[in-house]
Amino acid sequence: MAFDEKLNDRIREAVAFLPDVVEKHMFGGTCYMVNGKMCVGVVKNEMMCRIGPDAYEKALMREGCREMEFTGKPMKGYVYVSQDVLKSKKEMNYWIGLCLEYNTVAKPAKKKK
Repeated sequence: MAFDEKLNDRIREAVAFLPDVVEKHMFGGTCYMVNGKMCVGVVKNEMMCRIGPDAYEKALMREGCREMEFTGKPMKGYVYVSQDVLKSKKEMNYWIGLCLEYNTVAKPAKKKK
């Protein structure tokens, strides 16, 4: 499954300054792990943002934002953002900022045995 390489490059550039970033391929796209926790990525032609439950409802009111569904159920705290609204650096930085803000309080995924 293909994903938007240009959007991925923009996200990579936006998080490159962080000391603990790992790029992983998942969901048929790319995910950036920050401090060992899922943070932001690309799925097909949309940005996947882990913004947490507190920012979730407000984010869904913004243009180009929709809930992330995986296996048919919404994942509260995760949203997709259309690349159409990410054309400006200001808009891109807004979403990256939400992801990084939540990353500071997010719990890491439980390790598989």
